[in-house]
Amino acid sequence: MLAAAERAWGEECGVVGIYGDSDASRLCYLALHALQHRGQEGAGIVSCDGGQLKGITGLGLVSEVFNHSKLSKLPGLSAIGHVRYGTAGDSVLKNVQPFVAGYRFGSVGVAHNGNLVNYNELRIMLEDSGSIFNTSSDTEVVLHLIATSKARPFISRLVHACEQLEGAYSLVFLTEDKLVAARDPYGFRPLVMGRRSNGAVVFASETCALGLIEAEFQREVNPGEVIVVDRDGVSSLCLMPHKERKACIFEHIYFALPNSVVFGLSVYQTRYRIGEVLAEEAPVDCDVVIAVPDSGMVAALGYAYKSGVPFQQGLIRSHYVGRTFIEPHQKIRDFGVKLKLSPVKEVLEGKRVVVVDDSIVRGTTSSKIVRLIKEAGAKEVHLRIASPPITGSCYYGVDTPSREELISHKLSIDETCAFIGADSLAFLPLERLRGMLGHSAPTFCDACFSGNYPILPKHLDLPPSGVDTRIKEPVVLPVA
Repeated sequence: MLAAAERAWGEECGVVGIYGDSDASRLCYLALHALQHRGQEGAGIVSCDGGQLKGITGLGLVSEVFNHSKLSKLPGLSAIGHVRYGTAGDSVLKNVQPFVAGYRFGSVGVAHNGNLVNYNELRIMLEDSGSIFNTSSDTEVVLHLIATSKARPFISRLVHACEQLEGAYSLVFLTEDKLVAARDPYGFRPLVMGRRSNGAVVFASETCALGLIEAEFQREVNPGEVIVVDRDGVSSLCLMPHKERKACIFEHIYFALPNSVVFGLSVYQTRYRIGEVLAEEAPVDCDVVIAVPDSGMVAALGYAYKSGVPFQQGLIRSHYVGRTFIEPHQKIRDFGVKLKLSPVKEVLEGKRVVVVDDSIVRGTTSSKIVRLIKEAGAKEVHLRIASPPITGSCYYGVDTPSREELISHKLSIDETCAFIGADSLAFLPLERLRGMLGHSAPTFCDACFSGNYPILPKHLDLPPSGVDTRIKEPVVLPVA
């Protein structure tokens, strides 16, 4: 399996909230299945039967954590759920959400997608005031801020807490009588609202989760908005300061499923168009176009169509690799990649191959994939990347390495190509990506490509945007 440290671009988390359905926990379970691509380290559901919040969390996939017996212990008309890929905190059971806490006026559960850039500052402040933390997750500070707020009604406490948060957060809260959704003023992470035919209200990270449980998409939760669902209906509070939206563009490049609509745009159409643009920007004489599955698939289809070269499935991905595996005593080169991806020799042998992938992070996995294809008999391997070079870390809910570990921060494109061992390498130009987005381009965050960070963690001191930050020390390249 491609370990997170090897793939190096971790999925985010996924959240779900349901109110007003007697099958709330089971619907939550199904919706989490639809969001499984956003996190595989852990899953949890908290439900409310009108008087008490009950929760079950566990490490592993949704299907590994829950069964019929466990779901039967989560009764009630409302529920929230979470799938986790750790972006803050260690990957241990105590960090698996939703979190539940009791305070003076009742109990509250929370599930969070995003990352708080002022987490350390808030935690120190709360600990100085006597708060005791049970986890290393940034989400726990939200519960402490709610509990320590001087405001009386729960919604006032929640808004007061959110006003102190900086960074990315798409949150769902559950109390004894309410389901609440909140999104940060920049709208970094997606959060949508839908409704089932019986009137039940659903919140989810992606529209693909709505479809599985037969909920009709209604709208996005707006940046800076708090939506409250209770027995009186649905109410909206736009109480947080309005900012220009900065939606994460990598949702479209990699994270979201192709059948989702994210930030008002079809993920499938965005990736297909990216492939077409790559074919325009970086054509090459070739015999076949293949993808690194799964996230490179749609862009590869667009590249093949625009270039007039047939698309074929040259790499087969195994969907049955567990989270752990046993390697034989005699080391197998590139074992992790070979376990996950299998080349189709009949497609590759003697061919000039264009390989489309979503991104390059450290470059180690890309070099193994190129070697795998060449060992299958490919005459040439031309790598085409459906994103600009990643030169900076993300601080808004994406598990990225430090900037010094990013290959595009250290090496030029030609040097990266030599390191990977491809015959040619091309990225999607940032200006073409922005051109695709048109007038909405300024409302997307592309800081990992451009260095233009909307909010910075307090401890960082980054160079001005546009400055060449590549390390100038001599680079040792592999011998051909």
